[in-house]
Amino acid sequence: MADAPLWITEQDVTSCIALPEAIDALERILAMEAKGQASNMTKTAMMVGPNNAMHALGGAVAGAGVCGTKTWVNIDGKSQTVLILFSLADGRLRAVFEATALGQTRTAAMTGVGTKRLAPPEADEATIIGSGKQALPQVAAVAAARKLRQVRVFSRRPEAREAFAESVRNALGLKVIASATFEDAVKDAPIVTLITNATQPFFASAHAAKGSHINAMGAIVAARAEFAQDIFPRCGLVAVDSVDNVRELSAEFRQRYGAEKSAKWDAVLPISRVIADDMKRPAGCDLTLFKAMGMGLSDLAMAIEILARIEKRGGAHRLPERLRVPPRLT
Repeated sequence: MADAPLWITEQDVTSCIALPEAIDALERILAMEAKGQASNMTKTAMMVGPNNAMHALGGAVAGAGVCGTKTWVNIDGKSQTVLILFSLADGRLRAVFEATALGQTRTAAMTGVGTKRLAPPEADEATIIGSGKQALPQVAAVAAARKLRQVRVFSRRPEAREAFAESVRNALGLKVIASATFEDAVKDAPIVTLITNATQPFFASAHAAKGSHINAMGAIVAARAEFAQDIFPRCGLVAVDSVDNVRELSAEFRQRYGAEKSAKWDAVLPISRVIADDMKRPAGCDLTLFKAMGMGLSDLAMAIEILARIEKRGGAHRLPERLRVPPRLT
């Protein structure tokens, strides 16, 4: 049973890794990607309702000897996600993760990476648009990348944004303003994070302060969009988690750069290259934009780090030994 695969629960995940550690773990795997030691499986999604989708994504990390896939279906904001990790040495199942918290951590960690690399170094205030289940980790990620003096939040329902503001105060000890209007929330904000299920663009050039950074973290299927096309011409640097995934699934980017590979897409940098080349925010830059759709490698980065810690400390559940049985033919 020593080699039996592990079942890693949500509690195992959250007890093993904190967000600042997740940002570091993610950057390590992204650096491997830039060196050709890791690769993504193109993300797939299928709409199963007007605003509901089934997802699958994955990747392989030769440098760590594993590959894996993550899948889930989102039905009216509810989902249960699993990640399955395999050995590249012999194909055996290494672990199955309950991956909702893992996914929230990696999504936030990716925001942390984008903010760390692209936001103004002196930024001490941030705005978040959206107050759903991903929003609190998003604020924490920005706070891990920049020392924040204040956070502003806006979402459509006053009671939701007030409750969210209180949760930020309690969890992170930050000063938070629940803005009465969207315009108040984004005015002169040096960092803006969008994390909504919007199906129509709502954040336009007129809302973006000169010298600011935008994290576009919602709209992860083609039926959704958060920001308008007039954002792009102002950007001195545009980076994404996965160019292939963005080209396949981002309505905002497909409208700007086209749905097919072309020279236009050369203007869009993978964040792995930004890390590998140690790129900085361009001097005098008007806007920077970071878009993340979610990619398999970021999930694997979390899974690899968590599995290493679980194996070192012990205590996780092991699945029953697998017994091969031939199929019944008659």
